[in-house]
Amino acid sequence: MSGKAWGGRFSEGTAKIVEAMNASVGFDQALAFEDIAGSIAHSRMLAKVGILSGDEQRAIEDGLVAIAGEIREGRFAWSVSREDVHMNVEGALADRIGRAAGRLHTGRSRNDQVALDLRLWLRRELSALGEGLAATVRKLLALATEHAALPMPGYTHLQRAQPITFGHHLSAWAAMLSRDLDRLLDARRRLSISPLGSGALAGTPLPVDRHALAAELELAGITVNSLDGVADRDGALETLGTLSILMVHVSRMAEELVLWTSQEFGFVELSDAFCTGSSLMPQKKNPDIPELLRGKAGRVFGAQVALLTLMKGLPLAYNKDMQEDKEPLFDAMGTARQCVAILPDLLSAMTVRPDKMTAALKDGFLLATDLADWLVEKGVPFREAHHIVGAVVGHCVLHGKRLEDLSLEAYRELSEHFDETVFTALDVARSLGRRSLPGGPAPEAVRQGIARLASELAELEARLAAGGPSALERALTRGESLPPAKATRSEALATGAKVGS
Repeated sequence: MSGKAWGGRFSEGTAKIVEAMNASVGFDQALAFEDIAGSIAHSRMLAKVGILSGDEQRAIEDGLVAIAGEIREGRFAWSVSREDVHMNVEGALADRIGRAAGRLHTGRSRNDQVALDLRLWLRRELSALGEGLAATVRKLLALATEHAALPMPGYTHLQRAQPITFGHHLSAWAAMLSRDLDRLLDARRRLSISPLGSGALAGTPLPVDRHALAAELELAGITVNSLDGVADRDGALETLGTLSILMVHVSRMAEELVLWTSQEFGFVELSDAFCTGSSLMPQKKNPDIPELLRGKAGRVFGAQVALLTLMKGLPLAYNKDMQEDKEPLFDAMGTARQCVAILPDLLSAMTVRPDKMTAALKDGFLLATDLADWLVEKGVPFREAHHIVGAVVGHCVLHGKRLEDLSLEAYRELSEHFDETVFTALDVARSLGRRSLPGGPAPEAVRQGIARLASELAELEARLAAGGPSALERALTRGESLPPAKATRSEALATGAKVGS
């Protein structure tokens, strides 16, 4: 058992079937750059507090940088016998620099190590997803501006309800995704603190500088309790919750595209590049990408339920069950990123059919509410006006007519409150123009809403840019020279620099 970091206690080798089940390197290697960044930060801190010599720290850092290069180039040999990403990196470091590699793990456990790696990975992935969301919102606002005055039916219960504009509907999509971006940034802020120094569960008596570690990785502070530091997976849970809400919105958008591209609606047409055909029916043009977007939401929801179920019964602190947190999280994040990445191009592939939207406004009595409002303005109580217009619609259905087709005499037979000005209420442009309250479908209100969403997006993008991966992590993933070590908390305080809490 000498090859295992924990093997000193054991007299028998691990059974092959146990080793296969126990190993996580097949999936947690996704954390490799975060693991190496955390180890470099840890080595720099150990040198500052005198646990590592300068030569040892430099050997460790140079070795870790070389390993990162091998991983980046696809040359690193991952080993199941070394169990996980942490021991694969540490083992490779020992192969490269010898005994000094064994000093790297001083004052650290794989428990707080993986807790850190997962936080750093989530920060990176949420930042990348946020960029995709911001790009999608920008595209939606551009389209909404273009179609701010294009009338279309609005729906409730999938029945034609009242006139709105296409720009108003696109703005609703933009508002949904803006909230998703806001939630994503909130989740990223809360998880961007360092658990290093928590050890296995009870910290360490060694003079570890937890604040220096947090500063090196550009994290906002440190966890407040060592038990919670290694047992907490709130960042993953909150991320999956955020992704689930995001995918609800993506799925609803996709569903409307499926409806709108059908022959029954025909409001938009998708480019051939974003559709497929039928192996049997030569006439078919299927909206497969919106359908896949709709379907992939279920994978993300499943991941959230899986992790909630995993965590709900675990006592503090770390339990091996928590190894199962990564695969559903990784899959959900990959799914969400793939779906969001395709949205701007999918929207660009959409050809709008104003003729179809305008034609759809003529049927379904969409101006019935405007007719009731007209009566209210004549002094009729709304409940009575609602009843009168209901009778008018029933009359039209019975005789196969539209509201505009009835004569003044027919209106007067149904209610004495109607006069010759009733027909002014039966105009789509008037209906839209009168709904000019903030958030309404009047073209000017739509443009004001777009401006507000654009301003909010600018604020969100500023937050997005300010809280991404550290310079150390970026350098490792890009193969660039590493930034110099940051000041310790005491050094920073001495110079008046801002430090994490």
